[in-house]
Amino acid sequence: MQAALDTLRKVFGYESFRAPQQNIIESVLAGRDCFVLMPTGAGKSLCYQIPALLRDGVAIVVSPLISLMKDQVDALKQNGVEAAFYNSSLTAGEARGVLNALEAGKLDLLYVAPERLMMPEFQEKLRKLKVGLIAIDEAHCVSQWGHDFRPEYVQLGQLRPKFPDIPFIALTATADTQTRGDILLRLQLKTPDVFVSGFDRPNIRYTVVEKSKPQAQVANYIKAHEGESGIVYCLSRKRVDEVSEHLRKLGIDAASYHAGYSTEERSRVQNAFQKDELQVVVATVAFGMGIDKPNVRFVIHYDLPKNMEGYYQETGRAGRDGLASEALLLFSAGDILAAKRLISMGENPTQVAIELKKLNSIVEFAQGQICRRRMILSYFGETMLGPCMNCDICLDSPATYDATDDVKLALMAVYELRQRFGIMMVVDVLRGSKNARIMQSNFDDLPSFNKGKHYTVDEWMSIIRQVIQHGLLLQDAENYGILKLTPATRGILREGERIMLAKPRLKVEKPKKGKKGSSADMDDMDEALFKRLRTLRRELADKEQVPAYIICGDDTLRQMAMLKPKNRDDLLHVPGIGEKKADRFGQAFLDLLNG
Repeated sequence: MQAALDTLRKVFGYESFRAPQQNIIESVLAGRDCFVLMPTGAGKSLCYQIPALLRDGVAIVVSPLISLMKDQVDALKQNGVEAAFYNSSLTAGEARGVLNALEAGKLDLLYVAPERLMMPEFQEKLRKLKVGLIAIDEAHCVSQWGHDFRPEYVQLGQLRPKFPDIPFIALTATADTQTRGDILLRLQLKTPDVFVSGFDRPNIRYTVVEKSKPQAQVANYIKAHEGESGIVYCLSRKRVDEVSEHLRKLGIDAASYHAGYSTEERSRVQNAFQKDELQVVVATVAFGMGIDKPNVRFVIHYDLPKNMEGYYQETGRAGRDGLASEALLLFSAGDILAAKRLISMGENPTQVAIELKKLNSIVEFAQGQICRRRMILSYFGETMLGPCMNCDICLDSPATYDATDDVKLALMAVYELRQRFGIMMVVDVLRGSKNARIMQSNFDDLPSFNKGKHYTVDEWMSIIRQVIQHGLLLQDAENYGILKLTPATRGILREGERIMLAKPRLKVEKPKKGKKGSSADMDDMDEALFKRLRTLRRELADKEQVPAYIICGDDTLRQMAMLKPKNRDDLLHVPGIGEKKADRFGQAFLDLLNG
């Protein structure tokens, strides 16, 4: 194992492995199949990259997205590793060059799209070569239970019998128990060693806020994070464009990304974001697995995600460098209905049932009043003892009040409307709205009309959402979201029961001080020096025509700003600086540090 540790230090610039990287690498080096589940940013790639450099032959890495392949290959090349990718983005000449390098034994790693790998002629080439291992990244794509199922991944199960003597390693950051079992079954791994790391991302602060004038909520949040990179996720293309345009009108450097744009425009936006030339991308989840940018400081969900796996993976795009980052989710009852309608449009009844079940889990998370992190970990089968002290619930628990009178008022309004209308009509009646529909229907004669004028629309929306959560009202998603009373209302309306609710939380409050990220995220760091190092890194990246983080991450720069290395040997003790980077860029950093 000393050879693996030497490779880690010399090539990648780290002194020691994180658990369980060493055990995984030992298994692969011994020729055993492995299944690896590790959170985003925990170092999954090293689990196959180091064995690729130590085993004879080329390592084949299956990856679902072209942009992700390019980033991985660029990063490896900066570390002095012979790597290439083979996919549809290459010209005919470039593709021949890659295949020639492969057949000549000049590559340590080759990243391949699943469609290319499954071509019979390509597999025939591989059979004639020495292949050290086959790694299947984003392995959850193979499972119908996974949140990002991709039909082209299913064929990968045919590979294991065709290459019986080559170790396979399947890797993912997101898979519940059922998805894990499906992955192992579909890929036909041979008695694999299974490694499941913790799902916790302690550097990410989770916050859920009730949606109220959401465009303003998002804009105000981003303004408070000036100069920081972030992603805003929306469920529809139309919403993406609306939010993006609104942000730009307010002077925020934002751009849209979704499948409605040309490949060239999507590439332009993604490249600008990765090079820190663009602060915010507003996107559908199409802006997904291809994002390998470590310094994303916040992820905002403008709409409710469809499942916990998607939410976990999307929020995991923040803080990949281990530094303090934030995940903000805006939530409303209307989001639930919209998501249910979207899912119900599916043609496969089994898949619809799966997705509805998964939607219920993310709804419970958004509505919950206990530690957010504990709920996430519980979903993935982990137990957390005690509060995390880095989510909105732990840092600023919502105040509660005796809401019995308000709840009675809401229930009576639903009753008086004969359980035939949705939330908005109930709220309009309670607040005494005189819109045309209310006046034409004579709802202004109802006893509850105008009895709730002391609350805003958003406050009543919050109260009614909580009443639904407590099981006193049922929202019929298949019938335009109308509200219906449940048997549980008897206790409140007739038996004198009292009920406590959380006071509506509609603002994104400035968070209290909580946990930070990595050891380099320290108050006593020389911030001015860090900024100069970032400027230098940007200049070096521009010369190399790569994103700045390919040169080194923010965590590495923060360590430099604290340690202030004096010479090359000192520089090699900075995490993330290996021998190749020290040779290529070390003197430039040392000149700045010692100038």
